[in-house]
Amino acid sequence: MSLPRHPPVLLTAPLLALALLLTGCSSGAAPQKAPAGVPGQGAAGPQSDAASALRSSADPVPPAPSPAEIPDLGPETLAQIPAEARQAFVVTGEEADSYRSSAVLYSRADPARGWEPVAGPWPAHNGMEGWTDHHVAGDRRSPTGVYTLTDAGGRLPDPGALLPYDEHPRFAVDGEGFFGEPLEGSFDYVVAINYNRTAGVSPLNRTRPLGLERGGGIWVHVDHDGPTQGCVSVPEERMEELLRTLDPAMNPVIVMGDAESLRR
Repeated sequence: MSLPRHPPVLLTAPLLALALLLTGCSSGAAPQKAPAGVPGQGAAGPQSDAASALRSSADPVPPAPSPAEIPDLGPETLAQIPAEARQAFVVTGEEADSYRSSAVLYSRADPARGWEPVAGPWPAHNGMEGWTDHHVAGDRRSPTGVYTLTDAGGRLPDPGALLPYDEHPRFAVDGEGFFGEPLEGSFDYVVAINYNRTAGVSPLNRTRPLGLERGGGIWVHVDHDGPTQGCVSVPEERMEELLRTLDPAMNPVIVMGDAESLRR
């Protein structure tokens, strides 16, 4: 017995539209979701071009400041200061022919910060006739330049000097200065300036490596209220302070001359 055939079902337009809505526009797989961060696909992530642009527009890091130099010293004078020196006693004369000066002690305990004043300015005297680049015996001028400071001494007991200190009665002095001022006590405290002398010995040592004609015995000593034969002098209490401060571990130097010469 044969079963009757059913005629094929023909979809009308409304039914066809409903079927398309239920199955989608494509018979293939559903479209994959775009990965996050692809340009044009959603919000920018932390690694996006926008974030990079913000970083590149940030202010640059400012450079570290240069170490401070001693003011009013020119390149020629600065070049004479040894690299290992970390204390500098700067004595600046008013004029090339003047016997009046001022003194400031500088330190560079921190090389990154450079030179900083730690004492002074103090009033000072120098040679009666001023300053010279070529000191000779008897010219009554102080030698310009940069010299190491390694030895100290005096008639009075050691006040707490850090440099080797030679207490000796031979530091006694008398007589009068150029203007009649008494010289007594001028050598109660001294620091030898290493001009034409041997470092590491008492200031009283008279060895003259450059020869006797180039003078010697150039010291920092107690001021007697007048010009010197070629030394530098500061008040007694300042000498005591200087002796307690100059430290051989810091390789101290003296920078000395008239203001114009030091600016070279």
